[in-house]
Amino acid sequence: MTSFRSRVEALVEQVPRGSVVTYGQLAVWAGRPSSARAVGGLAHFGRTNLPWHRVVNHKGGLASGYPGGREAHYLHLKSEGVEFQQSTPGVYHLNLKEHQWLPAQPPQLPSNPA
Repeated sequence: MTSFRSRVEALVEQVPRGSVVTYGQLAVWAGRPSSARAVGGLAHFGRTNLPWHRVVNHKGGLASGYPGGREAHYLHLKSEGVEFQQSTPGVYHLNLKEHQWLPAQPPQLPSNPA
């Protein structure tokens, strides 16, 4: 059995360019539905070579803890074609219905022990 961390990282690696997933969505897929905050911790302190910029909150909001803040998170996603609504200066939300990755089958998880 693989670790929660390994499962989350494997899932993040699969999120396609121009799409996003939520912290909660990753927690469910990784087998710990109530661990969205733990996914956030992994995003903040985990491997930096993963596309963590494709992970947003359940409302389509961006992470203040993203390197460079929400503005950098916004610019990174915008460079992949993600469109946003700006309600107030510096506060961005994307349309999850348009950009959330919802594959027909749950993504593949690693089978090797971690």
